[in-house]
Amino acid sequence: MTARIGVVTFPGTLDDRDASRAVRLAGAEAVELFHADADLKDVDAVVLPGGFSYGDYLRAGAISRFAPIMDKVVDAANGGMPVLGICNGFQVLTEVHLLPGSMIKNEHLHFICRDQTLRVENAETSWTTEYQDGEEIVIPLKNQDGQYVADDYTLDQLEAEGRVAFRYVGWNPNGSRRDIAGITNERGNVVGLMPHPEHAVEAGFGPDSRESGRMGTDGLAFFTSAIKGLLATA
Repeated sequence: MTARIGVVTFPGTLDDRDASRAVRLAGAEAVELFHADADLKDVDAVVLPGGFSYGDYLRAGAISRFAPIMDKVVDAANGGMPVLGICNGFQVLTEVHLLPGSMIKNEHLHFICRDQTLRVENAETSWTTEYQDGEEIVIPLKNQDGQYVADDYTLDQLEAEGRVAFRYVGWNPNGSRRDIAGITNERGNVVGLMPHPEHAVEAGFGPDSRESGRMGTDGLAFFTSAIKGLLATA
């Protein structure tokens, strides 16, 4: 059996092809899904990739929540399907309330692009089982609306329930509350994060590693984690 992972393209999406390549490199079939599709084409998991969906008009991800495909994604996620939101995809997940909180402009009001160290805080989600709790990984980051915000009650709840999936290490690049880089839902099947794991899946094209330049592949385990989980339950 080969897992089928759908990658959604909205108008303004930039990283759908990168996400699809990451899916293939991890060993699954990448299935194209479009914002106007009325069904999920029998996929086993969904990735909402990065970019500027609908030009980020009104608010990042605010228009995408009304795309026909998102009704299907929400229903599937509520039924347990693994869903990963990367950067703009994370913003969309908060807009459809699959994840709590919101994303606003970076604290310094500038677009930022850099390799970012993250600490894995929860290695038990559908997208993180190939990591270890406390493991530090390097993943490229590029955003202008990357500041994660929520009220203190929500933040305390996320902390208490172990739903902070990733935290920034060394430097908080966008002012996110409590250095949060990514979170998960209660069930652990939905994960959203601002950094881009799909840009760290192939040696020679990823971030610098401790051994050599551009050789970092720390992002690949996102996709192999999901595939392993899907095959185990098939």
